[in-house]
Amino acid sequence: MVNENIRLDHKMILGLVDPRSTVLDLGCGNGELLYILIKEKNIRGQGIEIDEQAIYKCVAKGLNVFHGDIDTGLAEYRDKSFDYVILNQSLQQVQHVDKVLIDALRAGKKVIVGIPNFAYYVSRLQVFFRGRVPVTPSLPYGWYETPNLHFLSISDFISYCRLKRIKIEKSIYLNERRDIVFLPNLFAQTGIFLISSIIKDPGKNDYTGTFDKSAIDTWREMIYFFTRDYSDLVIDEVVGENWAQGEKFFA
Repeated sequence: MVNENIRLDHKMILGLVDPRSTVLDLGCGNGELLYILIKEKNIRGQGIEIDEQAIYKCVAKGLNVFHGDIDTGLAEYRDKSFDYVILNQSLQQVQHVDKVLIDALRAGKKVIVGIPNFAYYVSRLQVFFRGRVPVTPSLPYGWYETPNLHFLSISDFISYCRLKRIKIEKSIYLNERRDIVFLPNLFAQTGIFLISSIIKDPGKNDYTGTFDKSAIDTWREMIYFFTRDYSDLVIDEVVGENWAQGEKFFA
């Protein structure tokens, strides 16, 4: 029975990880997620963290955590050393996103990425009406103290995966209380993605395993008819990265 006090994003990641698997948590912070995975899923896990104070908290929990900067790479780990590599709320804090993701996909059979959604409607309203950098539950820092180097949206990450031909196996969108299905780029505070490989066949269009470019183009034409100049914005928010999601939305 999963503890009801577990953070919602941690609970969703818990559901993505198979029991007794091996996990590497990059930027594991105080080890809360790693501890939950060990306790609830009996995984064999280790973490990498740059903050020494956070490492002391990990050690107090009995976790195997190394002091390191994930921007410097994972050269010490062999290919597919772990069943899962996790980057939860840490990808936006690294300098070299490409390098870190490629290394994570090399070291892990699957990678779980959790990101704060900068395009959350509250953030948009704060920028529009207040003209200031937004502060939300998923982006809790002021501009002068934030560890975040990249401010991306759910649609940004999906587009990035499409550009880099990274396969998205599953995606989950959340606010503080529940998962979001309708317009996640607008209404979700957090996006969680299960990614597994870089698609090498240039002839394939289904970077998620379910994409059909002609089908997406059809949806784009339909949406453009109703939204005119906003078609490029709406297509990512409505259809997202998954054809089945789009089909469900319009059903």
